[in-house]
Amino acid sequence: MNNEWITRVAPAAPMPGPLHGLTMALKDNIDLAGVPTTAGDPRNSVPAERNAFVVDRLIAAGAVPLGKTNLDQYATGLVGTRSPYGACHSVFSERHVSGGSSSGSAVAVASGQVDFALGTDTAGSGRVPAAFNRLIGIKPSRGLVSARGVVPACRSLDCVTVMARTVATARAAYEVMVAYDPDDAWSRRADSLPHRPARGVIGVPDQVLDLDPMHAEAWQATLDEAHRLGEVVKVDVRPLLAAADLLYSGPWLAERWLAFGDKLDDDPAVDPTVRAIVRGGEALTAAAAFAGFDQLAALARASEYLWTQIDALLLPVTPGHPTLADVAADPIGVNSRLGRFTNMVNLLDLCAVAFPGVDRADGLPFGVQLLAPAGHDHELIDLAALWCGEPVPPTPDGQILLAVAGAHLSGQPLNDQLVRRGARLAYTTRTAPSYRMYLVDGPRPGLTRTLTEPDGPGIEVEVWTLPTTELGAFAATITPPLALGPLELDDGRTVLGFVCTADAADPARDITATGGWRAYLSGR
Repeated sequence: MNNEWITRVAPAAPMPGPLHGLTMALKDNIDLAGVPTTAGDPRNSVPAERNAFVVDRLIAAGAVPLGKTNLDQYATGLVGTRSPYGACHSVFSERHVSGGSSSGSAVAVASGQVDFALGTDTAGSGRVPAAFNRLIGIKPSRGLVSARGVVPACRSLDCVTVMARTVATARAAYEVMVAYDPDDAWSRRADSLPHRPARGVIGVPDQVLDLDPMHAEAWQATLDEAHRLGEVVKVDVRPLLAAADLLYSGPWLAERWLAFGDKLDDDPAVDPTVRAIVRGGEALTAAAAFAGFDQLAALARASEYLWTQIDALLLPVTPGHPTLADVAADPIGVNSRLGRFTNMVNLLDLCAVAFPGVDRADGLPFGVQLLAPAGHDHELIDLAALWCGEPVPPTPDGQILLAVAGAHLSGQPLNDQLVRRGARLAYTTRTAPSYRMYLVDGPRPGLTRTLTEPDGPGIEVEVWTLPTTELGAFAATITPPLALGPLELDDGRTVLGFVCTADAADPARDITATGGWRAYLSGR
């Protein structure tokens, strides 16, 4: 029997929204109000006072949490066995590890118990279990998803990730999760990240990779199919692989010690392998830390040319798929090898999406990943959808993107005005931070852009595709002071959206702080 759950909770009635009724599991280093966040340590038994920032967003969008899942203790491991709650195994083999540290989250999704699950990924902890359980795993660009309310491993590198059985479900959750959080010091706005046009070029390593035999066969079969993603070119990945070796040394091991070293006493609840690894960070000096930073800077510079040649890099997620017995015989060595192709991603400020490649000859999944510089998350998700045979949602011919922020949102009174005209929900996101929301006659929400206060939280909006032939009739239903006009989103894209004339923006009726119309209605 697998040991994926630490705590189950009774499902609540879902909120209206783009994730309405989808069930989710939370890795137990992510806060869920009223439930202890153990991080795999049962001594952490005090219930969380509030939800993590990202959990609040998902619940507001209609997702329903079913409980907290097992993990490698303090998110330190890629195997899924370092837990006093028991080891997890792949849903495809009781002999083989589930991967970690987001072990229980992957098992809960792959076994069909939830629609999607949150994990974290510092060294590969979201991608490795996704690979071992034939899942989609999205590791966003660092800082795009707030880590407020998440027990840190390496605070400067930690990313909240999502796993699902389809790209569409993972994408839907990702779109809700991404939001700037001014109370998270590591949060970044999507529009602050550089972006370049895609050219349709996929890189693959120009060298033979150190893979176990069955993984090597599956990798070659996947390479034979890689042309489905675009033009394939061979590139030098040695700087990236060298950077992967840095994660458990110098600054980042010391950062783990800073995060939870005070928990690593000789209590039997502490996993001995986690204790042995992280205690090494206690004695590291500032000089050693700066030496590590210098090494990483040199490797980052050496890898820059790679991204002038390609849009995305295709790699295996792991070199092999170890058994539980393999890990028991060599807990540190086996785990270290699993991070060969994942450790460097956050160090080098890359985004990544894991997805199934061609299965191994023994029927076990073989996971691959696409990497790109921070800010190119959407392109990677689209490529994963293309590989998996799922629809990619660019705006089709004859359609226009329309952002709505009030009574036309899903589940709100005027939403049928969109639906009956053939509109379809594309994704949920937020406006750029320069927008404010005011109550206008109706009452209705009105969005106005300001140049004097550009650092607001942004406003929740839904982006719909609407047939262009229906735009005129739809616009005729809108009464002043609202109108349709250009609206900038938090990822820098501009779409058509509801805006309000400046003369109707009464400072006494400013509701920007609520973050959106739904939040305002629920708080009245």
